[in-house]
Amino acid sequence: MTAPIAIIMGSQSDWDTMRHAAETLAALGVACETRIVSAHRTPDRLYAFAKGANAAGHKVIIAGAGGAAHLPGMTAALTELPVFGVPVESKALSGVDSLYSIVQMPAGIPVGTLAIGKAGAINAALLAASVLALSDPALSARLAAWRQQQTDAVKDHPEGTA
Repeated sequence: MTAPIAIIMGSQSDWDTMRHAAETLAALGVACETRIVSAHRTPDRLYAFAKGANAAGHKVIIAGAGGAAHLPGMTAALTELPVFGVPVESKALSGVDSLYSIVQMPAGIPVGTLAIGKAGAINAALLAASVLALSDPALSARLAAWRQQQTDAVKDHPEGTA
């Protein structure tokens, strides 16, 4: 069976950010498939992936892209599956260019846009897991436990004070 979540990115360098989505999903026990699908350099690969994602068994797509960041929007235009876009931090404009490219989709082509960089990748994974958890009680329980661990990790007082 194909993994329910696909993580796609525009280039190998995007993996430094997108690996955080894969690691978060692994911690939750959610299978994912990762691949490089460039909107600009491999448009035929993008088209084939996006058009076949539903039939392949994917339920949610997480698309990370930097710079012009067309990958999430183009993917959303080619599939009816939910697409969550993660802006990858760029050298030129610190990821703001990527954020604007992903968040400014025209009406009718939705892309759930997350924060720039690592936080966005982690939150994209949590959001994708939340979608799957709607019909998976075991995953819902694992997600609740993960969130409780986040709550429990917050201290009452700073180190060295009472």
